[in-house]
Amino acid sequence: MLPHALIDLHCDTLTLPGEGNTLDLPGRHFSLSAIPEGVRWCQCCAIFIPDGLSPEEAAAYYETHRDSFYRQMEALSDRVLPCRTAADLEAAWERGKTAAVLTVENGSALAGRLDRVETLAWDGVRMLTLTWNGENELGSGSVTDRGLSPFGREAVRALERSGILVDVSHLNDRGFDDLLKIAQKPFAASHSNARSVCGHRRNLTDEQIREMVRQGCLIGLNYFNAFLRDDGCPASPDDLWRHVEHFLELGAEGCLALGSDADGADLPSWLDCPEKFAGLYQLFLDRGLSPAQAEGVLWRNALSFFQRNLLK
Repeated sequence: MLPHALIDLHCDTLTLPGEGNTLDLPGRHFSLSAIPEGVRWCQCCAIFIPDGLSPEEAAAYYETHRDSFYRQMEALSDRVLPCRTAADLEAAWERGKTAAVLTVENGSALAGRLDRVETLAWDGVRMLTLTWNGENELGSGSVTDRGLSPFGREAVRALERSGILVDVSHLNDRGFDDLLKIAQKPFAASHSNARSVCGHRRNLTDEQIREMVRQGCLIGLNYFNAFLRDDGCPASPDDLWRHVEHFLELGAEGCLALGSDADGADLPSWLDCPEKFAGLYQLFLDRGLSPAQAEGVLWRNALSFFQRNLLK
C-alpha cells in the first residue's frame, strides 16, 4: 500500500556532479521519473556547500546551484514546481505535480554577511542548515567542539525574521544549546536520528529531542546506514523502526517526518529509491502504527509545520 503523499526534508541530488537535470537522472536515490504514480511528493532540494571554501567561493557555489535549481524547474515544469509556502506546495499537488522546496546545507552560503540572509530569502530558500561538519562563520558542526559565533547568533535572528527555517542537523551539541538560548521560532533537524539508538554524534540526544517536541519543531528521519546503527553493518528495517519507536516514546509523534539524505549518503539497498521511500508507509503499518500515525510521519507533520512556520 502506498501513501497519499510524501514530504522529504533533505536530499543532495541537486548538487550531484555532471551536466543536465540532476533531479531526474536514472539510478539516483531521488529522481522525478521514479516517483510512484499516485503519490503526491514534496522534495526539499538542498544546495550542499562543502566545508573549506572561502566566503567568495561559497557564495559563488551557492549561486551556481541556485541557478541550476531554477533552470531545472523550468526544464521539468511539466512535472515539478518550485514552492515557497505550504500553499504553493498544496497547489502543486492539486495540479498533479511534484513540489520542490529550495534549501541550503551549510551557512557558509551567507559568506559572513547578514545582508545575504535577505538574498537567500528572495531566491526562495526556505530552510538553512547552520553548519556542515566543520566550522564556518556561524558556528561549529558535529566534528568540532565550539558553539555558535556572535555572527551565528545574529544570523539565526535574521533567518527567523526572513522566514527561512533554521536547521540544526550537523550542528554540534554546544551549538544546539546556544541556539536554544536565542531561538524565537520552531526550528528543524532536517535529517537526524536518535543518538540513544545509534551513538553517532550527528544524531540527536534524548534531551534535544524532548526540547524540540516542547517547542513544536520538526525532525526528519535520516536513512544513512551510519546514523541508523553503530557497527558498520547495513541497516535493516528493524534499525530504522527502532529510531521511530524511540522518537515516539519521547513524545515526538507530531514532530517526526522524513529526511532521507538521498544522494548524499550510503543508504540501505531496501531504501534507495522513491518507490522504497514510499514503502515506509506499509512498513510503519506493519509495525503497528495507525494509518493516521504513518501518514503523520510521511507527510502530515511536515505539511502542518510548514503551514505554521513558512511565510504565507
